[in-house]
Amino acid sequence: MVFFNKDEQLENLGNGILEATWATFPTLARNQIAITWVVYDPPVPVNTGGALTPDAFWNHSVRGFTYRGVERIYPASVVKLFYLVAANEWLEKGMIQTSKELERALGDMIVDSSNDATSLVVDILTGTTSGPELPPGPFETWKQQRYIVNRYYQSLGWDEMETINVCQKTWGDGPYGRERAFYGEMFDNRNMLTTSAIARLLHSIVGGVAVSSGRSQAMMNILKRSLNPEDLPQDVEEDQVTGFLSGGLPQNAQIWSKAGWTSQVRHDAAYIEIPDKRPYLLVVFTEGKANAKSRDILPFVSQSVAAAIGNL
Repeated sequence: MVFFNKDEQLENLGNGILEATWATFPTLARNQIAITWVVYDPPVPVNTGGALTPDAFWNHSVRGFTYRGVERIYPASVVKLFYLVAANEWLEKGMIQTSKELERALGDMIVDSSNDATSLVVDILTGTTSGPELPPGPFETWKQQRYIVNRYYQSLGWDEMETINVCQKTWGDGPYGRERAFYGEMFDNRNMLTTSAIARLLHSIVGGVAVSSGRSQAMMNILKRSLNPEDLPQDVEEDQVTGFLSGGLPQNAQIWSKAGWTSQVRHDAAYIEIPDKRPYLLVVFTEGKANAKSRDILPFVSQSVAAAIGNL
């Protein structure tokens, strides 16, 4: 069960975009891409700063398209979106207190995709710290605490959250000590997400119903990206705009997004507004070494979707 309605028009457009993508990028196998695309037809119930109650929002049906949207895929830094929402939930409930360092870490985690910032956020969310390996008893307790974010998402009762795993920090070189032990011998406890789970979480933020309307708006502010080349950082390898979904958009578009990349994957999740077109949400995951290196696949898909939106 997905949170949107499938319809013939979007199925035809979505499948056409995929076929064009495979034709243009022969290195991309059919099982190396996953997409979830949601369209907001008028009257638009999103990005209103939380004008709708959660009940009214969830009862308003939207239509969408998905391809391999329930496949569990390593999400890289897109998982940071889940830590952002969890941190806002904990703050709202008084489970943690805000501080300058937490606020700085939340901003850097999303805006710059900092792994060091994410490490602090995960520590604060779970009451755990990284370090040397632990004896079996304390390690068991530590592991249970680290699963608290999983338990939160499962408590929402959304079908899309049943198969996800969001308990690991993000790394530059990889985990050591208790963190490495927590991954499992064959890394079988890695973070895993689906494009549809990400789409639903982003849908709730854009709709102003993630945690509260005020917190949803604050999260939207952090997720906003500038498409002006002069605003992009010059000293980083990846800026979450170039070579991602933003790269396929006209200069007058607006985008709120979180990208993720490693040597094996290249992903992006975005909510997009283009003047005089219907707003939409797009999550695209690609896997495989050659595809992770490509700065052309995600912009191509994004450009194709933007063109299709113009024909709705």
